[in-house]
Amino acid sequence: MRTAPPAPSGVPRLLAVPAAIALLFLLLPLAALVARVEWPTLWQDITTPAAVSALTLSLVTATIATAVSILIGIPLAIRIARARPAVAAVLRVLVTIPLVLPPLVGGVALLFLYGGSSPLGTWLDEAGLALPFTTAAVIVAQVFVALPFLVIAVEGSVRTAGTDYERTAASLGAGRWTTLRRVTLPLAADGIVAGVILCFARAVGEFGATALFAGNAPGVTQTMPLAIYTAFNGSGMGQGPAVALALLLLATVLVVLLVVRAWRPGGAR
Repeated sequence: MRTAPPAPSGVPRLLAVPAAIALLFLLLPLAALVARVEWPTLWQDITTPAAVSALTLSLVTATIATAVSILIGIPLAIRIARARPAVAAVLRVLVTIPLVLPPLVGGVALLFLYGGSSPLGTWLDEAGLALPFTTAAVIVAQVFVALPFLVIAVEGSVRTAGTDYERTAASLGAGRWTTLRRVTLPLAADGIVAGVILCFARAVGEFGATALFAGNAPGVTQTMPLAIYTAFNGSGMGQGPAVALALLLLATVLVVLLVVRAWRPGGAR
């Protein structure tokens, strides 16, 4: 009896050509950026007053935005993971909207919500808490665009962990808060760490919503992406510091990706 020939393994070799083109398409612009860095003056460029101001503001606001996202995002992620399938599906769509929404549209939406033309904006103005074009507006814009990264990562981790251990803890007399603290959150640790890191990286790199909602005032709302954009439009810091900050952002992204990879299951493989 003749047996069927074994199925070919691997992928067609011809796919290597478009795959290489795709990889070059992604890497060549980054290589061009690295090639334009003035290495002898890199440290001097990064430490100029304008660059330090933009860098400090980005790191401080991104840290605060990440902390806010943790406080409100983890509870939302857990609620989505434990909601009925239909409700969870709707909530996932709503959380994903800022990911696919053009950042400039997000900035317009924030301006319409918190600006002086809206009831909420008018109330905030009267209370002396006006948001647009302030440092607080930078944080709000960063939370708006970065929060979904944390929610999606944590929700997926909690959902994957299932409810068996939680039910076991409850059967042994553990209360809901104890189960949350000692079972649910530890099981979702990988997703929480990955989500926090991705959230911070997205907040640091936020540009569009910040530009419209917070403006571009040096020392007040001018973050690293805005400083880079301003420099390449002929004002603000020179292009040398702008290229140096762009390289710093690139390095930050690489570190974030490496850390996330290390924390994911099977990351060492």
